[in-house]
Amino acid sequence: MLLSPLPLTPDRDIPAPLLTELTALYASHHEFHALSGDFPDPDDIRPEQVAAALAQELAHEGVQVLLARGAGRLIGVVVTLDRHPDPADPDPWVGLLMVDAAVQGRGYGRQIVTAVEDRFRAAGRDALRLAVLDANPNGLAFWTALGYQVIGHRPDLQLGRPCAVLCKRLRRFRPAGRVAVLDPQGSVLLFRYHNADDGIHWALPGGGLDEGESPREGALRELREETGWADLEPGPLLCTWEHDFTLPHSRLRSSGGTPTGTLVTQHDHIYVSRGPRREPGGPDLAASHATDGILGWRWWTREELTREAEPVWPPGLARLLDEWESGTATDTGTDTGSRRTEPA
Repeated sequence: MLLSPLPLTPDRDIPAPLLTELTALYASHHEFHALSGDFPDPDDIRPEQVAAALAQELAHEGVQVLLARGAGRLIGVVVTLDRHPDPADPDPWVGLLMVDAAVQGRGYGRQIVTAVEDRFRAAGRDALRLAVLDANPNGLAFWTALGYQVIGHRPDLQLGRPCAVLCKRLRRFRPAGRVAVLDPQGSVLLFRYHNADDGIHWALPGGGLDEGESPREGALRELREETGWADLEPGPLLCTWEHDFTLPHSRLRSSGGTPTGTLVTQHDHIYVSRGPRREPGGPDLAASHATDGILGWRWWTREELTREAEPVWPPGLARLLDEWESGTATDTGTDTGSRRTEPA
């Protein structure tokens, strides 16, 4: 399926063949138009009315009309807004989504929404909003099934119709590298983190990759930044671990979003390195830890790890290290809310 902007002639008109397709698409939804009141006669929608409606949309700054095509035909149309007219609203909006009634039920609506979310996610936006008419339960069911949640109720700006306002936070993918540093007795260094959304947890030194970095390069850089140690190198791969959490914007490199935090699916490559037992140190360490939400650190024995009441990331770290040292790390495990894959 291809999603592309509405093409216009040099005179800002919709090409006649395309306008015919759009009119047929709009006319296939006469029940919705009878509900919304967008057209005088929902059973007689005319090309000039569709053209006027889309021109009215495009007259607003930051609005895009996107066409979805697949299987050689026009499947749907979606209208997006970079920002709501209300200056207190920080998020982009979906103003309209319409899929040709003849192809509904085939997953095209979900595909269009996913493509729109990907566009805004790539632009660094953290959430997407829309309004559903209170009298449209089918529309509400569609959007809530896609993860959108009702956050309020208010009349729409165009006609004052009662609407539910829905919002979905957009999750980003974040590759990361970490290092399990083991002292001569096999204890491992962990940092204690505090995240306003995810609470207290313990994790290995490491973090998100910079652009162009490999996981091993990123793990080494993060290890040096967070410990001040320049004499260690990431060794063998212990495991990879995929998990979802909320990342404060202070830890999203070049993010520039809102201060409420960003949902990420993080893919950690976790390496093992042996080194002396010592304390992290360095002139900039306190400021770096404050920015990253690091409250402190500690060396943990395997037995202590298994008794810890606060979450340890990745889960089952003691078992993973035991299996790595014994050469039996061949399982593939799954944890609630996370996905972990052992190295092949």
